[in-house]
Amino acid sequence: MPPEPKTWIEVSKKALKQNIRAIRSHIRLKTEFMAVVKSNAYGHGLEETAQAVSKSVDWFGVDNVDEGLVLRKQGITQPILVLGYTRQSRLEDCIRNKLSFVVSAMETAQALRDPRLIRLCARYGGARVHLKIETGTMRQGTEGSELLRLANALKKTPGVVIEGCSTHYANIEDTTDHSYAETQLARFKKSVEALKKGGIVPRWKHTACSAATLLFPETHFDLVRVGISLYGHWSSKETLAVAKHNKRTPDLHPALTWKTIVAQVKRVVKGAAIGYGCVERVARPSKIAVLPVGYWDGYDRSLSGAGIVLIRGQRCKIVGRVCMNMCMADVTDVPGISVEDEVVLIGRQKQERVTAEEIAAICGTIQYEILTRINPLIPRIVV
Repeated sequence: MPPEPKTWIEVSKKALKQNIRAIRSHIRLKTEFMAVVKSNAYGHGLEETAQAVSKSVDWFGVDNVDEGLVLRKQGITQPILVLGYTRQSRLEDCIRNKLSFVVSAMETAQALRDPRLIRLCARYGGARVHLKIETGTMRQGTEGSELLRLANALKKTPGVVIEGCSTHYANIEDTTDHSYAETQLARFKKSVEALKKGGIVPRWKHTACSAATLLFPETHFDLVRVGISLYGHWSSKETLAVAKHNKRTPDLHPALTWKTIVAQVKRVVKGAAIGYGCVERVARPSKIAVLPVGYWDGYDRSLSGAGIVLIRGQRCKIVGRVCMNMCMADVTDVPGISVEDEVVLIGRQKQERVTAEEIAAICGTIQYEILTRINPLIPRIVV
């Protein structure tokens, strides 16, 4: 970390480990745990998070080959699954570095027949693939006769190991009606049976995201893929409501705190316009704190005149427009404030707290986006 950055992220190793223990208490001992660390570990820092939890999880899930290579260079030895699309030109990297990868289209199977890749498979132990089964999300995946055709093509390719099969639920988080997810689960089971009849029995079957992991044990199979809840967040208020109804509510602790400092404190007269566009004027003589963080850092512009930050344990409103590299907060009622006082953008300070969910509600989005859009160049510190 550079000395004394203007803004930084603190990631609690204790919270991450507590979350893993809490979630593991709701799954079978034989079910393996995948830490989904794609998208810079949901904004928490890929390398920092992986290192913090490496002794507590069985798998890592990433979006792309480059994320997987970062983990391998870091010394991660657990299985790593590339969940997103892997370009044909990157299959060699997967084979050389023992990265498992999702296959959902015949074109990838055909690419794996390249004699050079077959030789690499013989040298490095094979190409480890996970079939993505389409059950109703209409995203990655294939189904029916196309699934069987793809599976058979992979089975016949020298060096290819079909080690897993999976699906992903379309409507399991933002609802209390899980009938569509139940239909998807039934389709997955039917597809697994069809594969079995064709002599294809993957070692790892997996369907469960965080919400499914916490709500429905029947979705766990051999492996659960835990993302947002690893970091201490419920997938949605609906997921939490159902979990409470089912009396399955592990104690989750948000692991991320986003901090900055006060860069300047200034007094302004009643009616003074604050920031670009002169869109907000103070209704009284006020004290304004300038904060050196803006939308380039990931502090969304829609928080203009609406966001809340914590300074000296008090909630302070953002005034004026959020700028590219700065924003302003009304600290009129905060006594004793001074330059370089610590400011919390997300997290807890004394008895007050600003959550990613609260910020998401102001921005009209979800906590996933708030967290993953925090600029990856901001230093992450494991505490």
